[in-house]
Amino acid sequence: MPRLCVIPGDGIGQEVIPAAVDVLTAVIPTLETVTAEAGWGTFEKYGVSVPEETLAAIRACGAGLFGAVSSPSRRVTGYRSAILTLRQELELYASIRPVKSWPRVSPKPGIDMIIVRENTEGLYVGRERLEADGDTAVAERLITRKASERIAQKALALMQDQRRQRLTIVHKANVLPLTDGLFRDTVRGVFRKAQWVPGAHDIEVAELLVDVAALKMIAEPEEFDVIITTNLFGDILSDAAAYWGGGLGLAASLNWGDDVALAEPVHGSAPDIAGKGIANPIAAILSGALLVRHRWGLAEAAEKIETAVDHTLADASYTSLATTETITRAVLRHLK
Repeated sequence: MPRLCVIPGDGIGQEVIPAAVDVLTAVIPTLETVTAEAGWGTFEKYGVSVPEETLAAIRACGAGLFGAVSSPSRRVTGYRSAILTLRQELELYASIRPVKSWPRVSPKPGIDMIIVRENTEGLYVGRERLEADGDTAVAERLITRKASERIAQKALALMQDQRRQRLTIVHKANVLPLTDGLFRDTVRGVFRKAQWVPGAHDIEVAELLVDVAALKMIAEPEEFDVIITTNLFGDILSDAAAYWGGGLGLAASLNWGDDVALAEPVHGSAPDIAGKGIANPIAAILSGALLVRHRWGLAEAAEKIETAVDHTLADASYTSLATTETITRAVLRHLK
């Protein structure tokens, strides 16, 4: 029986996550859910953004659905972003961001890519310091062979499972030859070795400098199949790619490790519309579908959710759906 730790978080997470849970339970009636806390509001209450009880609950379930976090743009003593904490404490080393053309909302047809982003290292390790009496700020970028290898293995398994054939390694090894060079060479090594495994299908491996990849993301997004890259580059490129799938408001993601997976809509807490009941729940619903497919291995159920979203967006009535509730009801209706 699948178990899910539900963490609404801050802002519109409180509205879109219950909607996604409604869709998940409609597809998986035996789904067992528990609720936990994380986010800026949790920090304000308890002095910690992710309580130990929340980490324990996710580990016990093996799967979580997280809504959004409101993080201050200034340094706050003792505060660490909830989502970064969850990724690192739970070893959610792979961020999976699918981007595809949807009816009505996508500006271009024929796009179907997955961005696989290393999720625990790079500049996001948070190693910053001030030098020269505060006149110089230094941030350290961490890349390890271990993390590069495991993200490559995750990408390889994903591509083999979905029979995808083209991998693009995105890096900046011409400027960062040690860190990005290690990442690129490790990924290439994993895929080179896999080609000798009996029964493995051929995968074409190419590479692009991140600035060229950004240009191509704008000019020829349909040329990408699977992208693998480091943490910061993946964060930026996946947000840019979301444009082709209807924008960040429809973008889904999965933070995926070996024993735990945490689904997360990309849109953030959107404090300007929080509490108004008008947040679009589709990103949260599609994030739930990623859990269903990749964590629980229920491909048919995941496809049912994704097809219901496709039909909802294609329906002529979609443009008149102005609330979280009406969009959720439309998706539920198309599930039947």
